[in-house]
Amino acid sequence: MDGNDERPGATTVMVVDDVAANRYAMGAVLRRAGHRVVPVASGGEALVELEARLRGGSLPDVALVDVGLPDMSGFELCRRVRARPSTADLPVVHFSAAAVGPGDRCMGLDAGGDAYLSVPAEPEEIQAVVRAAVRGARRRGGFELLAQRLTLLSEAIVTVQAARCPRELADAAAEGAARITGTDAVVFVLGPNGEMDSGTSRSRLAMPDASAHEAVARLITRIGEGRTGVHSTVVPAPLWPAGFFRSGRQDDARLVLAFTQEGRTPVCVATPARHTPLDDVSVLRLAQATAFAAEPLFMYRAERHIALTLQRSFLPDPRRLPRLPGVDLVVRYVPASRETEIGGDFYAALRTPSGILTAVGDVVGHSLEAATVMVEIRHALRAYCVEDGDPRVLAVRLDRMLQHYHPDVTATVCLVLADPASGSVRIANAGHIPPLLLSEDGDCAYVKVRGPLLGLGLDRPEPTEVTLAAGDRLLMVTDGLIETRGVDLAVSMDQLRTAASAAPAGLDSLCDTLLGCFGREREDDIAMLALRLG
Repeated sequence: MDGNDERPGATTVMVVDDVAANRYAMGAVLRRAGHRVVPVASGGEALVELEARLRGGSLPDVALVDVGLPDMSGFELCRRVRARPSTADLPVVHFSAAAVGPGDRCMGLDAGGDAYLSVPAEPEEIQAVVRAAVRGARRRGGFELLAQRLTLLSEAIVTVQAARCPRELADAAAEGAARITGTDAVVFVLGPNGEMDSGTSRSRLAMPDASAHEAVARLITRIGEGRTGVHSTVVPAPLWPAGFFRSGRQDDARLVLAFTQEGRTPVCVATPARHTPLDDVSVLRLAQATAFAAEPLFMYRAERHIALTLQRSFLPDPRRLPRLPGVDLVVRYVPASRETEIGGDFYAALRTPSGILTAVGDVVGHSLEAATVMVEIRHALRAYCVEDGDPRVLAVRLDRMLQHYHPDVTATVCLVLADPASGSVRIANAGHIPPLLLSEDGDCAYVKVRGPLLGLGLDRPEPTEVTLAAGDRLLMVTDGLIETRGVDLAVSMDQLRTAASAAPAGLDSLCDTLLGCFGREREDDIAMLALRLG
């Protein structure tokens, strides 16, 4: 029992001195000033006391340490306190009743002390030194907290700017807001057409239902009407849908709404009001950065919608392929699962004077331009093959077309001209994955056919000729089916060959099996065409 003053907010001072009378005298001065006092008699006892208080979550605010302790000097105790990350920020004031020279003061400062006090001293001086040490420590703590929050903010903004779609953006912003504030956070991003993407720092399984999201969208729209810039407000619990912060519980919500300069694409960062002050600059800056990052993502979403419309308009419906005499065809087309990817994949099946022409290709790049060039290549192919279906001739003409109209664009394509009557097949390849030949007898191998990409103006080799027997299948795919970041394409091609050789007989079952093996959550479009001469 040390007779401490237990007033709320009182500063706790640890007094380390091996002389009981000195501890009592120093403690009396400090208690009269309203401080709580923790007296200890040695350096070892001080370290044990600090460890115990760490477990209890209540370190002293300052330590007054006698230089001449019996088990270790006050300087050594200070060095040990500073060496522990958990106690490194504790202010330490050395004191001594012995004659003090400049060397003693320097040793105290070099050991990490905050001040050096000669005793006996006037009570006012002791109190002033304690206040100054505590004030300095709190100021340093404030700066460190600010630096920590700025670091968290910069990390959150980097993650937000790397988001590839509005959903990823909302999740990244919610996670960043939760780390900055130390509490749950939900972020809502409203698109230009009224669509809303949301992200949460909690499990999505615990999120409220669609009606709650609709209520939030109406609330954001109403609060933000006619505003630009960044605004902060508190929404009382009765007006804020329950469950966004704690399941089944209502909380006052602190909302930060940020708009771009044009007032479009509002972003709302929501946190429990009890944990986040209205003037939390870090959250304001995060919301603003999220709003600016949302604009190009929504533009890209609109662009992707246009590109998909182009692809679906100009690629024939796989379920309604034209009937080509003597050829069985199955086609699959799967757009990229990622919102930010717009592919230029295409396929074609056409009659020519010399047989049935099939093609699978891919314009290099992911953009609206890639989708547009894809349409041009496919139309050009349809026009060219009316006069001549030879794969090499068609590849040369497509190459010239790209060089003339799109000199900065390249594309890959595999062209197959089949004669159903003889089973003869001529294949030209322009930088594409070669077709996979699955023989009726069980053999499965890639046709050895190569050639440079379209758009480079390079010489093209003569087509490779193979003969398809009854029951043989030829499979053509784009690399979106198997290409995986960090995995060599040759390895992926071998995996495709192995899976195809084990697939059931038939064209539909072959394509469906391969899509089941490789086609989930792909980052690129997938085009597949399988044929068999009948």
